[in-house]
Amino acid sequence: MSTDTRPSRLDRMKVEVVSGGTQSADAPGRADRRTMIVGTLAWVGLLVYLAFKFPWMLVFVVGLAISIMLHEFGHFWTARRSGMKATQFFLGFGPRVWSIHRGGVEYGLRAIPLGGFVKIIGMTNVDEVAPADEPFTYRQGTYARRMWVITAGSAMHMVIALTMVVGLYATFGRVEEVGKVTLYSVAADTPADLAGLRNDDVVRSVDGAQVATAEGLREILAATDPGATLTFGIERDGEAQVINATLIQHPNETAETGYLGVTPNSRDYVQQGILDSLVKGPKDLLTGVGQAVVGVAKVINPVNVFGHLTGSNTDLSSRPGTVVGAARISDDIGRFDGWAGMLFLVAVVNISVGVFNMFPLLPLDGGHAAIATYERIRSRRGKRYYADVNKLMPFAAVCIALLAFMFLTGLYLDTVKLNG
Repeated sequence: MSTDTRPSRLDRMKVEVVSGGTQSADAPGRADRRTMIVGTLAWVGLLVYLAFKFPWMLVFVVGLAISIMLHEFGHFWTARRSGMKATQFFLGFGPRVWSIHRGGVEYGLRAIPLGGFVKIIGMTNVDEVAPADEPFTYRQGTYARRMWVITAGSAMHMVIALTMVVGLYATFGRVEEVGKVTLYSVAADTPADLAGLRNDDVVRSVDGAQVATAEGLREILAATDPGATLTFGIERDGEAQVINATLIQHPNETAETGYLGVTPNSRDYVQQGILDSLVKGPKDLLTGVGQAVVGVAKVINPVNVFGHLTGSNTDLSSRPGTVVGAARISDDIGRFDGWAGMLFLVAVVNISVGVFNMFPLLPLDGGHAAIATYERIRSRRGKRYYADVNKLMPFAAVCIALLAFMFLTGLYLDTVKLNG
């Protein structure tokens, strides 16, 4: 007869994935010495490599790490203020690289740099907690306190994004239409290149009609038949010139569509005052949140994800992405747009992560918020109802499989088909 009392894989998934963090009555010991050495060298090596090879990527990674820590601090601080006991605060997942213990809390770094976590005891009914600690568990908190704690992480992402957007507007400006169309790039061996159009040319008119927006220029080109010749009134180095270019069939369109071979841009940073920044920043943040909600709803649709995997779906708004993909494009954004571009990128990532994290899927924070709300609805006449997470495990397993499918597909697209 077996006497093995070690928890099964399912039990570990319940407490490690659904509840978060290590469940232990005693504070765990120090990290394994070998893991500590290898993990520290790996983290330091990564940062040093990025500093010399991709400096703007390093800026993004550091900004993301700070965002993760602030997300977890939101949970940690609100839990402590609500009388809940938090026992762990980590950056990263997997084996410990190093940790310290202060005031009954273990702070530290783990080997896999894909997030972080704060362990609050008694998140669900499957968490084993010492009887003396039961009053300080998450599950014993009031509905208001549980919702405050569980939404604090995403709220921190919104605070970070708002701070960055307002700071961006006040220092560098807000991207707006500026009333002139500049050619950001001219593709080689295209009608534009053969006609003599060059990068940074300003297009003032097409066949005598004034153009003031990039969208207006794109509409003119799309409405022109292949083989037609257009006259472009441009400005180059302060001098007016006239250039004729004959369009060809657009190589990526089946319908007859004129193609010139340029990337026009009519938007640039427009300096904002402090008051305008404080007004426009929150408005743009709300717009971004709405766009993120729609985007996340598309991305978590497995049909859309599978379509990207097979190549049948070309809608970029439904394409799953990962931190790897964001990091890879961050260096290009930094070199092209400097600190302004990096602030905007980190703000967008914070909005996306904050919204995604509140979708009602376990083990996301939104899943725990949904459980708390369900318990609130089922509670009657002062008698508290507790949801049985054991019954939710099939749903949690499906959610975890969906999230894993999204992540792996996004990782594949971000590495193998980044430009696909």
